[in-house]
Amino acid sequence: MNWPAAWTELGGAWKKLRRVAALRKRLAESPDAPASANLARRGHGRFFALRALALETRDASLAQGRRDALTEQSRSDHPPRIIRHMNADATDPVGRSAPPQRWITRTVLGIVLATFFSDVGHEMATAVLPFYLATIGLGPAGLGLIEGVADFFVSLSKLGGGVLGHRVRRKKPWASLGYLVTATATAAIALVGTLGAIVSLRTTAWIGRGFRSPLRDYLLADAVPPTHFGRAYGLERAGDMLGAVVGPLIAAGAIGLGLGFRDLIIWTFVPGVIAAGALFFLARERGDRPIETAEQAGEARPAVGLPQLPRAFWMFLIVVMLFGLGDFSRTFLIWIAARSLGADFSTGGVLSVAVLLYAGHNLVAALAAYPAGHAGDRRSKRGILALGYVLGVVVNLLLAIGSGSIALVALAIALSGIYISIEETLEKAVAAELLPRHLRSLGFGILACGNAVGDMVSSVYVGLLIQAGQDAIAFTIAAVFGGLGTFAIWRLIKSRP
Repeated sequence: MNWPAAWTELGGAWKKLRRVAALRKRLAESPDAPASANLARRGHGRFFALRALALETRDASLAQGRRDALTEQSRSDHPPRIIRHMNADATDPVGRSAPPQRWITRTVLGIVLATFFSDVGHEMATAVLPFYLATIGLGPAGLGLIEGVADFFVSLSKLGGGVLGHRVRRKKPWASLGYLVTATATAAIALVGTLGAIVSLRTTAWIGRGFRSPLRDYLLADAVPPTHFGRAYGLERAGDMLGAVVGPLIAAGAIGLGLGFRDLIIWTFVPGVIAAGALFFLARERGDRPIETAEQAGEARPAVGLPQLPRAFWMFLIVVMLFGLGDFSRTFLIWIAARSLGADFSTGGVLSVAVLLYAGHNLVAALAAYPAGHAGDRRSKRGILALGYVLGVVVNLLLAIGSGSIALVALAIALSGIYISIEETLEKAVAAELLPRHLRSLGFGILACGNAVGDMVSSVYVGLLIQAGQDAIAFTIAAVFGGLGTFAIWRLIKSRP
């Protein structure tokens, strides 16, 4: 007898029996044990043991194949990026620990294009509005009244847009309608010539502009993971500011070529309609998915009645409103630049230079927006926002001491572009982090409303004081409010880093 061979065969059989015993134990503990477990339980002999092992191996292989197929199908139907970030919010760190994913989707692209084209039309009108008002006998006080009243109603419309977004499932059609209303009302300004009519149309345009803002901001936050909030809002603000560059450049070229103010304002309708179409046809919203998807993800549903926003959000809102009381309309920069150049508010010449300076302001803002958002994602969003607030105070101080010097005005315009881009990008990014997903639309509306109230108050008092020849007092008051907002956000950072 060949004892070594027999011993080897016995050892192999013993190992197989141990494997069968382990499989049998695992199958007995499994709630969906396959049929081969019965053979394993009866496998006292070598034949039954080997047979059970073969059947179990086959069943396990088939089951693994089915699981792989289901996994691939699930990945194709529900991309991991969407599942991850849609479950993540201010209290869910899943989105932060996940690997980087492609975040510039067609929704992000549609929102950025809509923002760009809408601002092209808006800034074409804004660039010539001070001069148009001068030709019909209205000065800085009239401009301040128009911008202030518009800001008051836009604050209400932003709050209304946030409340509507909190209640309705589909937000994209309403946001697209807001773009269309803005385009129509802005172009209609060219058809009237009285202060009351201009105030009404400018207010209507700003109502459409404000109504869509929280809805658009919600769609953008819903389309990217939380780790990219800063970059997403930075890209959106860059599109806005780039449109604010192209718009004044078109206006400056048109003024230089002798095109009338009325004709130029009418042409603003074209980019406005393109903006509405870009959002409506390119953007996709999560509301198109079945309701069960959100429930399976374990996402909280809005409670009936008045929703409870986080206390940290209300504290941040106070900071934003304090700074906003010194954050007057940037339209005054065109007026100040033109006056420092000695403009008599007739077409051509020096007015084109003033508009080009404003275009430079917007170009600086466009270049700074995305880096500001990226820095906020990598470091502290509140810290970067505080830096922007400090720059805002510096801008107001420069205007207070040198509004008659074109050199200081140009420096203030450039710094204003930087701080505006930081402010608009990081305020939204911080709010998106503080708010749970189902309350973001309402929260964005409240934030925008608070900003608009501050803009309204600051635009009115700055306009009245400039009209009275008190530039230094106007911008000093703005600097004081900006300083209060800066101190408040510094305290917020110290208490909640």
